[in-house]
Amino acid sequence: MDRNPSPPSSEAEEEGDAVGSTVYSKHWLFSILTRLIELISPEKSEPGASPAEMPTELDEEMENDVCKVWDMSMDEDVALFLQEFNAPDIFMGVFAKSKCPRLTEICVGILGNMACFQDICMSISKDENLGQVLLQRLCDSDSPTLLETSRLLLTCLSQPEVANIWVERIRDSPSVYDCVCFIMSSSTNVELLVKVGEVVDKLFDLDEELMLNWIKSGACQSVGPSIDDSPEELPDFKIVPCILEAAKQVRSDSTEGLDVYMHILQLLTTVDEGIQAIVQTPDGGKETWSLLYDLVCHELCQPDDPPIIVQEQKTVLASILSVLSAIFASQTEQEYIKMRKNMPLIGSLIRILQYMEGCGKRSVDNSKESEQEETGKAELKEEDFHLKILKDICCELLSNMFQELTKENTLEGLNQGHLNEQTCSCAFQNLLPLYFTSVESFLEVLREADQTLAENLEKRFPSLKVHT
Repeated sequence: MDRNPSPPSSEAEEEGDAVGSTVYSKHWLFSILTRLIELISPEKSEPGASPAEMPTELDEEMENDVCKVWDMSMDEDVALFLQEFNAPDIFMGVFAKSKCPRLTEICVGILGNMACFQDICMSISKDENLGQVLLQRLCDSDSPTLLETSRLLLTCLSQPEVANIWVERIRDSPSVYDCVCFIMSSSTNVELLVKVGEVVDKLFDLDEELMLNWIKSGACQSVGPSIDDSPEELPDFKIVPCILEAAKQVRSDSTEGLDVYMHILQLLTTVDEGIQAIVQTPDGGKETWSLLYDLVCHELCQPDDPPIIVQEQKTVLASILSVLSAIFASQTEQEYIKMRKNMPLIGSLIRILQYMEGCGKRSVDNSKESEQEETGKAELKEEDFHLKILKDICCELLSNMFQELTKENTLEGLNQGHLNEQTCSCAFQNLLPLYFTSVESFLEVLREADQTLAENLEKRFPSLKVHT
C-alpha cells in the first residue's frame, strides 16, 4: 500500500476555525465530510442509476483529501472533531453504498485512528450497528480493507474498557470465524496475515469460551465472502489447518508473525479440546509436528548462531516447545513421534539449554552493572522470567523424550553427535533433581550403548551412581 500523503499544514484563516490546538481548518475538514456525503448520496447518481453503477475509483483530488484526513485523524483534537460531526455515521453510509475499495479502506483506517482514543473507542464500540457493519468488513475481498479492519479490531480489543463488547459481538457472529479462517488459509499478504493473527491471538487470550467455540466450529457448512459480495459456500474450515497455513506463509518474512501464530497454537493446547483439535486432524497431528520440528531443528537457535539468539527467540521457542510437548504426550504411539526420527530434536533441546546457560551468566554480569538502575532491574527480571518459562518447557519435553529412548536410538544419537559427554552433562545439569527418574532411565539405556560415557557422567553426578 502506498504511503498516504502528508497531512496538510493548512492554517486556520478565520478566527476560531482551528481544530483544537492544531493548525487544521474546521471548515476544510467539514467540506471533506460534506463531499463524502455527496459522493454516496442517491441524489448524486444519475436518474435510474443503481448502486452497482456508482464509481469504483476515487478521483485523484478526492483521494488525496481523504488520505489527508486519514493522517490527520491520528491527532486527538481532529479525532474528536470528526466524532462531533458524526463521521462514523458518514462512514457507515460509505460502507453500505460505496463500490470503491480504496474509499472503504481509508474510512476504516480513519476509524482505526479514532479508536486509539479511549472515549471515541467507547462510542464506536457501543454503536451496535456500526459494530456489525465493521465485522462485515472482514468478509471484504480487498486486502487493504481487511488489513485496516483487523487493525481497528485489534485496537478495540486492546482496550480493557471495551474489549468484552467486541468479544461478545464476535462470539455472536459466526461469520467472523468463517472470514478469519478464509483469510488465514488463502491469503498470501504477510502484513494482513500477521494482523489477523494478532486479532485471533488476542481473542483467544481474552475469552476461552470463544476459543472453544472456534475449535468446535466447522461441523456445518459455512457462508463466506466472494468477490461480488454475494454469499457463497466455503469449505468447512477447521481452525488448526488454517493456523498452520498462515504460519507457513509468514515464517520466512515475519518473525513477529511466526511468534503470533505459534502462540495461538500454544493457547489451543491450554484446553483438552484444543490438543484434540491438533492431534485428531486427518494426519493425526503430523503436519503440526513436522512444521514445529523443522522450525526448532533447522531455523531457530542453530549451531552457528551466537548464544544470545535464545534471548531474541525465547517467546516463539517457548510456544513451539509447549505445543510439541503436548503432542508428544498425546501421540506417543504415532509413527512420526518415534524416537528414531527425533534425535535431532533432542540435540536442539540441549543446545537451547546450553545457550540459556550462557545467557544466564550474561544476566548475572548485567545485574551487577545495573544495581543502581531500577528500570534496568525490572527489564532484567522480566527477561529472566521468560527464560525460566522457556527452560521449564524445554526440560519437560526433554525429560519425556529421554524416557522413550532405546539403546538403538541412543547409539544413533551418539553417532550423529547429538549426544556426547558435554551435551549429556548439560541435560543432566538442567534436569536434576526435578526429573531424576527420566535421567536415571536414560542413564540405564546409555550404559548399554556407551559404558564409558555413562561412567563419566556418574562421576560428574554422584547422585546417579548405582551402588552394587
